[in-house]
Amino acid sequence: MSSDRQVRTDIAGDVARITLARPPLNILTIAMIEELNAALDEVAGRPTLRALVLAAEGRAFSAGVAVEDHMGDRVKPMLTAFHQIFRRLHALDCPTVAAVQGPALGGGAELAIFCDLVIASETATVGQPEIKVGVFPPIAALCYPARVGPARALQLLCSGDVIPAREAERIGLVDRVVPPAELEAAVAAAVAGFADKSAVVLRLTKRALRAARPDDFEASLARLEALYVDELIETEDAGEGLRAFVEKRPPAWKHR
Repeated sequence: MSSDRQVRTDIAGDVARITLARPPLNILTIAMIEELNAALDEVAGRPTLRALVLAAEGRAFSAGVAVEDHMGDRVKPMLTAFHQIFRRLHALDCPTVAAVQGPALGGGAELAIFCDLVIASETATVGQPEIKVGVFPPIAALCYPARVGPARALQLLCSGDVIPAREAERIGLVDRVVPPAELEAAVAAAVAGFADKSAVVLRLTKRALRAARPDDFEASLARLEALYVDELIETEDAGEGLRAFVEKRPPAWKHR
């Protein structure tokens, strides 16, 4: 990897780690956003992955997208490229884990909170201060209500408040908060929770969660039934898991 790259991708076995490497604040430029999209494409091409970790170097997870890229003729290409990150994350079948060691603000908060599991250091802070400069955060508007409810999402986005990690955990914006020295161990433990599961069943389970829409019960249930009968049960690992349970032995997954 050349020294001027601002996003680093490391793949060890069945776990990928994408690291924002533009310390100290990891401010996201258009070039860095494009690097992040390329990294996600690389990860998406590995169907045996069990987890993706998003992390960062420096004292901040990310202070967000560069303000100058919100202005003039830069805003449309910036927003298009930035939102491609979330389209790629949404389409990714393996679980995603954010490791937040410091401030996650604006687009940086959106990047962290969009992950399936958010683990933060006690030194982390989270906030969407966009309203203070006259704009709003589209991804936060889309995903915050599911995490914290519509009323609290409105309060966070319309006040621009930046809250500490423990408060973010209390309201459900962050899933777990640990002392700074324990962040990496906590992330490793979360990833290890997927290690003994079938990779193909993990991915189908995440697809099932994406297909479920509480406001459309009948259509959602029909999609999940089809996914279960037509895809899940047809995998070798589903048969192996069920047989192993009946035979009282550990399963020997084919898709490890």
